[in-house]
Amino acid sequence: MPSDSQKSQASSNPNQAKTVSVPVEQATIGRSLVIKGEVSGTESLYIDGRIEGTVNFAGHRVTIGDNGSVAANISGREVVILGKVQGNIQCTDRLDIRGQGSLTGDVVTQRISVEDGAILKGSVQVRAAEQKTEKSQQAKAKQAEPAKPATTEQPKAAAAVAGA
Repeated sequence: MPSDSQKSQASSNPNQAKTVSVPVEQATIGRSLVIKGEVSGTESLYIDGRIEGTVNFAGHRVTIGDNGSVAANISGREVVILGKVQGNIQCTDRLDIRGQGSLTGDVVTQRISVEDGAILKGSVQVRAAEQKTEKSQQAKAKQAEPAKPATTEQPKAAAAVAGA
């Protein structure tokens, strides 16, 4: 009997996990749509059509689907390219160019992933997050502080040995 109650609890736990997870809000630009101008929003965007102009989804994900074709500068938290992009990309987190994707343009991002078979033409600047930079500078300062007293003590010890 205890095993049955454990099974029912185990089966209810995955259901609870599903209800707790946040649903993905994502706008979709369909295969037959052509947009010329500025596209912006406050949710993730999936592009399977064509966009010419600018795409601004700061803080959100922009995915260019297999059929997607974008001739625009793109800014977002994360950009995933499965189709074709001509334009510059600025990511606050990550750029992911999948095997069938192509990008012609300059990139500024914190992280980048380019799969085998993907095409990338342009310059790439990988910048560390400001928080990570501050933490690494603090860690370097902490490492340098213990080293300084050790180096100042060694000459004293050497002088004491030389005097004896």
